[in-house]
Amino acid sequence: MVRLGLCCLFREAPIKFRRTTAAFLSRMTRRDQLDRLADIAMHNARSLKAALVFCRDRGIGAFRINSQILPLKTHPEVGYAVTDLPDAEAIIRSFVQCGAFARENHLRTSFHPDQFIVLASPDQGVYRRSLADLEYHAEVAGWVGADVINVHGGGAYNDKPATLARLSRRIEKLPAVIRTRLTLENDDRVYTPGDLLPVCERTGVPLAYDVHHHRCLPDGLSEAVVTEKAIATWGREPLFHVSSPLGGRGAPNCRPHHDYIDPGDFPSGWRTLDITVDVEAKAKELAVLKLSDDLQLNTKYP
Repeated sequence: MVRLGLCCLFREAPIKFRRTTAAFLSRMTRRDQLDRLADIAMHNARSLKAALVFCRDRGIGAFRINSQILPLKTHPEVGYAVTDLPDAEAIIRSFVQCGAFARENHLRTSFHPDQFIVLASPDQGVYRRSLADLEYHAEVAGWVGADVINVHGGGAYNDKPATLARLSRRIEKLPAVIRTRLTLENDDRVYTPGDLLPVCERTGVPLAYDVHHHRCLPDGLSEAVVTEKAIATWGREPLFHVSSPLGGRGAPNCRPHHDYIDPGDFPSGWRTLDITVDVEAKAKELAVLKLSDDLQLNTKYP
């Protein structure tokens, strides 16, 4: 059974996640900063619960949680530990309740951190910041029961084999709370499934196969072959991505995402698989619901 996933935000549903900026917070005292951040964190925990209720009520089986659910958590100047926040216990409890709701309703949650997380970077500063951000994601993932923290490989730094070897070494050194959730995704500019599959097989980290990226950056492997190889890297329900190009398959620039998914862009071989497929489309919940109708999917989860 295919489980469709909604990514982070809503187009029309009145569910909003709040954010802030370091520049705004920098004009405040530290106490006022923490008060504001605590208020945002509690609001976002409540919005996450509303998002999960929305997904349950409409047969959407997965929700990708925005990486700024705790905004600026690892920022070098205004960052914070959750325990620094007023009412920290209540905030954590609210997120834990989201996790309990997700489990009770068979909803899957995941994270896809921003592209500045680059585990294979030769710059030690970038690597340390990437690790700190992954630790933050793993902390929240533990509260809400998210089993995926998905990242890209990053740049090739003029030596793709050496970079992939460095990526493998660093993955092997990750704390278990990160490594057991980490997945690697092929991208549309640098790393194909053929590049990442050996890393996944070596490290035990699953491949989150993005079929749209593969179409933009092909590597000679068929979608069917990559699907089979990617599934083999998962010890649990695989999570894949689907998108449709804004200008259609023949567009000179295939990368930008369409508001909706063309049903023809959903691999036919996926329809009979037990997988999660995150729908990366600008119309958000409208795109997920339309694709579910177009594919006539059974959205009743066990």
